[in-house]
Parts: sequence; C-alpha cells; structure tokens
Amino acid sequence: MPIRVVGFDGDDTLWHSETRFHLTQAEFRDLLQRHAPDADVDARLADKEMQNLSIYGYGVKSFTLSMLETAIELTGGRIPAGDLNTILGWGKKMLTQPTELLDGVEETLRAIAAAHDVYLITKGDLFNQESKLASSGLGDLFLGVEIVSEKNGDTYRGIFKRRGIDPSEFVMVGNSLRSDIVPVVALGGRAVHIPYQVTWAHEEVAEDLLPKQGWRRIERIAELPGVLKDL
Repeated sequence: MPIRVVGFDGDDTLWHSETRFHLTQAEFRDLLQRHAPDADVDARLADKEMQNLSIYGYGVKSFTLSMLETAIELTGGRIPAGDLNTILGWGKKMLTQPTELLDGVEETLRAIAAAHDVYLITKGDLFNQESKLASSGLGDLFLGVEIVSEKNGDTYRGIFKRRGIDPSEFVMVGNSLRSDIVPVVALGGRAVHIPYQVTWAHEEVAEDLLPKQGWRRIERIAELPGVLKDL
C-alpha cells in the first residue's frame, strides 16, 4: 500500500532530550557519592524510575521526583535541604532549556509534510511536550498532535481509529524500538528507526525480539524521504 500518513516521535527524533537526562544524572551521581560513596547511584535511580512510571509517567518531572526519592533513601533522610534544592534546580533547568532540533529535521519534515499527512505522536508530560513543540517552530507542519502517556498497541490502535488511519498506509518514525517500532509493525503498519546517540535502557528491545520485516533503520533523518519512497 502507498504511504499516506507519517507519524513522528518527538524526543530524540526531532529534538534533543536524552543527553540532558544523562548530563543531569552524572551531576546527581557526583552529589550522592559524597553522601553515600559505596552506593550504586545509577542502579538505584533506575529502579526508582521504573517503580514510579505508573505513578508519575514519563518526563523531566518524573525524573526529578525519582532523583529526590533516591537521594532521601540512599542517605537515610540525612541529605541536606540545600542538596535537595540543587536537585530541584536541575529539574527546573531541564524544563526551561530551549528546544534544540536535530540536524536536518526542519528541512526533512517540510519535504515530507508536502506529500503526506504528518502527525506528531510523542509521550511524556503534556505541558512539557506542548512547550517543546511550541518553541520548535515545527507546529504548523503537523496535521495533528498526539501526546500520550504510553506508546503501545492500544495507544496506536486508538489513534488510528480516532484519526481514520489505515495502518497499512502508516509509517512511524522514531528512535525507540519499544515505543515507535514494535507496536506499529505488530498492528500492520511500517516503521523507520533512527537511533539517537544515547538511548534510555527502558526503550531498548533485544535484536532477536524485533520484527523480521516491516521496518527499516537509518542513521539520520535526512535519509527518510528516500526510504519512504522505497517503502
């Protein structure tokens, strides 16, 4: 079937995101090791994030709350209020940083929007994602925007029904195998994976569990128009 609709992920597909989490986590690790030098800060924070996903969801606010909880637990509640305030400051800084587009995004998106219906399908905190989109300069290119709490089969199925999209005419483009590739292909759509330089472990999928067909992997978004023609 010809491709009629192209969906784009936001974070780390259109604009930078995960590198900011990694830089903040490195600062957090350094701070906590002054109080708990033998602790595996990264592992404890990762566990706390997974525990909190069903409560706080995804995004900077969830990450900040998980850092605060981890800091309190690892120090037995002895961490100074000033250090907790520092952690809060990191979260605020992440939330107020300007949106930084990846190379080639605007030109590629404009070219694709001229020939296809284009949607932004991204997950995370509603206010933060709306702010990123508003400051990206890309808002006028999307026929519709879907900001969701999770990206799985049920989510995509609901979007297809709401938007009148036939999965066989749909391609999803994103950096997450778990969120952008596997569920879309399972529903009969197609997908293009564009790996980001840093990927959260939660979004990875073992190679042997990936679909055998129905998706492609490219190195940069500028390759996408040619791939869509092939698909």
